[in-house]
Amino acid sequence: MSNENSIISILGSGWLGLPLAKSLQQDGKNIRVSTRSQAKAKQLREQNLKSYVVDIENELTDVLPFLQAETLIINITSKQFTAYQTLVAEIEKSPIKHVLFVSSTSVYANDQGWCKESDTLTHETNLRLIEKLFTDNPAFDCTVIRFAGLIGPKRHPGRFFANGKSIKDGHAKVNLIHQLDCIKLMKTVIKQGAWGETFNGCADNHPSKSDYYSTMAKSLGYPEPNCQFSDNAVSKIVCNEKVKAQLNYQFIFPDIYKVIC
Repeated sequence: MSNENSIISILGSGWLGLPLAKSLQQDGKNIRVSTRSQAKAKQLREQNLKSYVVDIENELTDVLPFLQAETLIINITSKQFTAYQTLVAEIEKSPIKHVLFVSSTSVYANDQGWCKESDTLTHETNLRLIEKLFTDNPAFDCTVIRFAGLIGPKRHPGRFFANGKSIKDGHAKVNLIHQLDCIKLMKTVIKQGAWGETFNGCADNHPSKSDYYSTMAKSLGYPEPNCQFSDNAVSKIVCNEKVKAQLNYQFIFPDIYKVIC
């Protein structure tokens, strides 16, 4: 019988979840991953990953075997509040002690300016309500990581505004984080046992959209994207000081101009 204290279950095995699972497995961790289809589950098993079919937006009839773990990482795109309510009820029946919930800096308003984890949010987005389902539950400890825009393999920022797409507000600031930093940051939280926290995950620099995406497009030989500018431009800048101060985190790609994708 497996010891759930040594198991990490990862809900979601996509662009971020799968490389995270492989990285943790390479570290010697006992990993379980979920996917929404039997075909994908078979592919994961062929990659030596123990896989389960879990779709929180459908009936969760057989999720408890997947939840036989100490730590659960939730990294899926669903924003269906009732689905998460059902998931939380299942977690309460399981031995899960720690939940790492992957969220987004979209919980901050676009005109919020400097965004820190300690800020009182003036608007309750659906994502913020989902966060609270986990952070306010006494049955387990939850840490939330709010990632900025994701870049990395197959997500080169130089292609974001290709094919005639326009940048709506060229003066707005860029908030991005590389896939490798996402993985390293999640592993750091688990290694340090930094539970009951909220962290922003974002690189150091915040150039304007017009400067950054033009530079990155040219680096790939693409034409510069068209930019629109507003006289009443608003922006937000995601602060990453907490992870550096509290976790002593050092970014792999602190400068988003120097990313490798």
